[in-house]
Amino acid sequence: MAYTEPEPDDNAPLGIGGWLAIAVLLAILAGAIFYAVHDWNILAGTGISTLGWVFLSLGVIVTTGVAIGLMGLLFYSNRNKLDR
Repeated sequence: MAYTEPEPDDNAPLGIGGWLAIAVLLAILAGAIFYAVHDWNILAGTGISTLGWVFLSLGVIVTTGVAIGLMGLLFYSNRNKLDR
């Protein structure tokens, strides 16, 4: 007898694990917001050099390029059924 996965119930209520995960993620988000606001206030009045802007821009461009490349590989793999 072959194993068959049960059909997912899209209307099932969220269990205790789901609520716990949401609570932990909200706590992490609150901590990140607090940290960002705190550091933003401490660094008020400081500037960024031209070299800093260059490297910041390069970081954004490289990160975006890697994300586009990975998404392209994901779509290519899915359409050619390489991930099944």
